[in-house]
Amino acid sequence: MGILTPEEALTQARARGLDLVEVSPNSQPPVCRIMDYGKFKYEESKREREARKKQHVVDIKELRLRPKIDDHDFATKMRNARRFLEEGNKVKIAVRFRGREIVHRNLAEEKLSGVATELAEVGVVERSPSMEGRQLVMILAPNKQSPSS
Repeated sequence: MGILTPEEALTQARARGLDLVEVSPNSQPPVCRIMDYGKFKYEESKREREARKKQHVVDIKELRLRPKIDDHDFATKMRNARRFLEEGNKVKIAVRFRGREIVHRNLAEEKLSGVATELAEVGVVERSPSMEGRQLVMILAPNKQSPSS
């Protein structure tokens, strides 16, 4: 419509039964549009809702191990960890110590390094093993190229 005074633009908007909406207040001169503001806000919220539906929230799934875990149990835990990483979630692996087991921290570190090498194709180590109280904790994050749902 060209450059109009605010009063002229407002009268044209009212004549059409629409609103005068300031789109870019910082430009010189400020840019305004004549539109139905309620309809615009409704469509904008609808687009945001659709975008929220399509986004994937990354959860942290926790697996608890023991230093003397059996091979079959370890394989089951690794299968679950692989599934979690393929779904796009992070995995927190905690090796819990009971009683005097804490003396053999090196066994737990070996287990966690085994976990990291076994899951290397689907996940990367986000946080290397560190002690948190009586447990040794490592966090794995999914690889960027792994498919997420």
